[in-house]
Amino acid sequence: MRPYLLLDIDGVLIPFPDPDGSTPATHARHDVVPTGRSADDPVTIWLNPAHGPMLMDVIRTGLVKPVWCTSWRQDATTLVGPLLGLPSLPHVDLPRPKITTSQPNGYLWKRDHVDVWLGDAPAVWIDDDFTNLDHAWAVERTARGAATLLVQPDPRAGLQAEHLADARAWAEQLPATRTGAPVASSGTEAA
Repeated sequence: MRPYLLLDIDGVLIPFPDPDGSTPATHARHDVVPTGRSADDPVTIWLNPAHGPMLMDVIRTGLVKPVWCTSWRQDATTLVGPLLGLPSLPHVDLPRPKITTSQPNGYLWKRDHVDVWLGDAPAVWIDDDFTNLDHAWAVERTARGAATLLVQPDPRAGLQAEHLADARAWAEQLPATRTGAPVASSGTEAA
């Protein structure tokens, strides 16, 4: 079974600004209108155009099944992905919790939902907001046979080539993916 490549957006593809408000020089400004928002009130995001080709290099290997795992939900595939030249990707249908921190229970709020969504499927998850409890969860999943790798970019720098190299190297060493030929994304989600 090919592992899922779970992709966050904020802090991964869209870096958080430095204290002075600056973003990396590699990123270009885009104004987007998320679902439920008025066209008169767009959201400004900053994306690195190199991220699309970098992600496509990993996707084309067929080693992973890419899935958005972000509070952008479907807007990830309709707004953010096209700006990077990415194909339509499925997304984990995360709830909209009323929380004031991304770690209300000491770990990433998405984790319980992702755990159910994944079942026993292997996964490499790229998110900037993991805690030690999330890393322990990944170790526990791996120990029970659901190989799990967490990749945590610096939220001010975002995704780097070495993060995707780590994800690819990890996927290549999994027994089920070592001999598999490249396979196109099916666009379906796990049950």
